[in-house]
Amino acid sequence: MSVTVRVPAKVNVQLAVGAARPDGFHDLANVFLAVGLYDEVTVTPSDDLRVTCTGPDAGQVPLDRTNLAARAAEALAARYGRSPAVHIHIAKDIPVAGGMAGGSADGAGALLACDALWGTGASRGELLALCAELGSDVPFSLVGGAALGTGRGERLTPLDVGGTFHWVFAMAARGLSTPAVFREFDRLGEGTDIPEPVASRDLIDALAKGDTDALAAAVRNDLQPAALSLFPELAGTLAAGRAAGALAALVSGSGPTTAFLARDAGSAADIADSLRASGTCRTVRTAPGPAPGATVL
Repeated sequence: MSVTVRVPAKVNVQLAVGAARPDGFHDLANVFLAVGLYDEVTVTPSDDLRVTCTGPDAGQVPLDRTNLAARAAEALAARYGRSPAVHIHIAKDIPVAGGMAGGSADGAGALLACDALWGTGASRGELLALCAELGSDVPFSLVGGAALGTGRGERLTPLDVGGTFHWVFAMAARGLSTPAVFREFDRLGEGTDIPEPVASRDLIDALAKGDTDALAAAVRNDLQPAALSLFPELAGTLAAGRAAGALAALVSGSGPTTAFLARDAGSAADIADSLRASGTCRTVRTAPGPAPGATVL
């Protein structure tokens, strides 16, 4: 017997970042939107815990117990007093190290898959608590749709979405370390008064109404200056997307993937073609949002 779970990527349509806390984390107002790029995580009983991976950039995925999918299996097994002896296979389609929560998605997928395989009967609240222990983005990968994340991003409030938003994602030639981007954010903000992070009412209203133009006017990422400081070439990708007709262009999360909001599916395809021809990125993908969270297939 095996269980397969499909789990989506995300884009941060708003990422407001507060000053560093004493524990080193930052308070966030993080508006997540799940998009239709998916990993599939399959768990099968095995003699021991092991991880395999196929798909684009699979060679960059750790296959040891540092992988969030393996850690998720261990966490659920420890909670219910059983062995985490499963083979976890990740069919990867979410960009690796791209600021789209691919690793977090795999953690949420493995957690839900192991819960189904083992019949633990964990409540949604228990699964979300385990997700939060694994990482700040993991709870949203379980929930999907759209949500406001506060605290480190792990405390979620679901948000209404009144339509479909069409996105183009440009993957960069190299990765960016999330901790390094936050350190650069702290360096750039040193000596300044960093306000408390607050979600944009205009942005939340735009999502609820399905208003693409209003969303384009409201998107914001406080980590973008830090990502551009560490990876200046991203400015060329952002400029190419705007020139191709994107209504909004921003770094996705901590980067280095850049995200472009299009008016409709046809415009998204045209922007993607222009970005591919621009020579400013490695690969380009299109995806609509919102998308459902982790789902047993």
